[in-house]
Amino acid sequence: MNLLRPTLLTLACLLAPPVMADDLPSLGDSSSSIVSPDQEHQLGRAWLSLLRGQVDQLSDPQLKDYVETSVYRLSETSQLQDRRLEFVLLNSPQLNAFAAPGGIIGVNGGLFLYAPTEAEYASVLAHELAHLSQRHFARGVEAQQRMQIPVMAAMLAGIVAAAAGAGDAGMAAIMSTQAAAIQEQRRFSRQNEQEADRIGLLNLEKAGYDPRAMPRMFERLMRQYRYDAKPPEFLLTHPVSESRIADTRNRAEQFPPGGVENSLRYQLMRARVQLMFEETPGIAAKRFRAMLDEDPKLDAARYGLAIAQIKGGQLNEARKNLEPLLARAPNEIVYNLAQVDLEITGNRLDVAQQRVDRMLGLYPNNYPLRQMRSDLLIKQGKAKEAENMLDGLLKSRPQDPDVWYEVAEVRGLAGNTIGLHQARAEYFALVGDFDQAIEQLDFAKRRASTNFPLAARIDARQQEMIEQQRVVKQMMR
Repeated sequence: MNLLRPTLLTLACLLAPPVMADDLPSLGDSSSSIVSPDQEHQLGRAWLSLLRGQVDQLSDPQLKDYVETSVYRLSETSQLQDRRLEFVLLNSPQLNAFAAPGGIIGVNGGLFLYAPTEAEYASVLAHELAHLSQRHFARGVEAQQRMQIPVMAAMLAGIVAAAAGAGDAGMAAIMSTQAAAIQEQRRFSRQNEQEADRIGLLNLEKAGYDPRAMPRMFERLMRQYRYDAKPPEFLLTHPVSESRIADTRNRAEQFPPGGVENSLRYQLMRARVQLMFEETPGIAAKRFRAMLDEDPKLDAARYGLAIAQIKGGQLNEARKNLEPLLARAPNEIVYNLAQVDLEITGNRLDVAQQRVDRMLGLYPNNYPLRQMRSDLLIKQGKAKEAENMLDGLLKSRPQDPDVWYEVAEVRGLAGNTIGLHQARAEYFALVGDFDQAIEQLDFAKRRASTNFPLAARIDARQQEMIEQQRVVKQMMR
């Protein structure tokens, strides 16, 4: 597993410009003439493809859906004008979250481990959204016009190399681009962070959360890592000081009391992450049993124990733990998906199908349910039906490499060879392997040579990928 190293710097912090006044900046300022929103969007998507291709991700549909939903909820009350967001969940237990140009939101699995409540988790993401809404990347370019887009792109490439494990080589790439400029930008990061704190607090309160969660999160981090020689990535890119905590606390106290502090759904997702990063399901089960011994009413701990037991093959025990949860909340998607997983593991596919179909009747557009239904169809040997289900899912998730990967697999099973190569091409493009993506479209074109309209569409898509590859290669120079 490739874990993000401390050298993966949050872009908004690395490129932070000075903020000279308390007033919020105008988003229509001169920075747009230097790096336009469309340029940021293109650069961010190219950077994301590089990152996806070199760093392990979490492909859990329930966790992905939760992160996306929670960030979109925050974005609705934020100052973010361009809400074309893309997400990447990194398979790392280290604490980190970051925002990259063009609406890229990155979250380490470790954020769930370190944020004990939903409000504290949301406070981190509200802060990152503030970096995006204030266009700190573009304003960083404006602050030092000598740092043109190719230089920024080279720094992003160095960051990707560091994230993929190159470590010193990645940092050398960053430093070689313009060491003096980077050093100067780091001087300005404090003001940038303060601005993101202020705007993040406003957004947190507007979204219905308790804004006091932000200083609590900062205080927790400072206490936990006060004497560590190697603090987590988040603290390296978001330095926390006593004065910053005090400033954030004072601002938070100006808001009226109240707001959401925690939720069961967040705790259920946190239990999933805790299981992901335990060495074995048995060790996770011990953790959850200990929590239940202290408080038998902890539904999240009972859920965590059940899914650990499913993974450990203890199906009867898992069934007993899921029964009271489903009795209290018979339409809770998370519990029902756990029950479906239990039935599939026990090879009771018809029972699993009945449950999934009932839940889809209640929540027809739910991503994890639709993904589970397609997985179940594949297990039932119904490849064509699974292909149709996934084609529908692609309409809402066209940039999700996990979905494209499964589409390729199911098209192969269904005998759709041209579609198989097309899906593989989309998958490879999304993870930055453009050579293989273009080659897959060559295979598809040869197969479609007698179907001129289809071959022409494939060729047009191939030309688009060649252009995408050109942009990425520019970044890597």
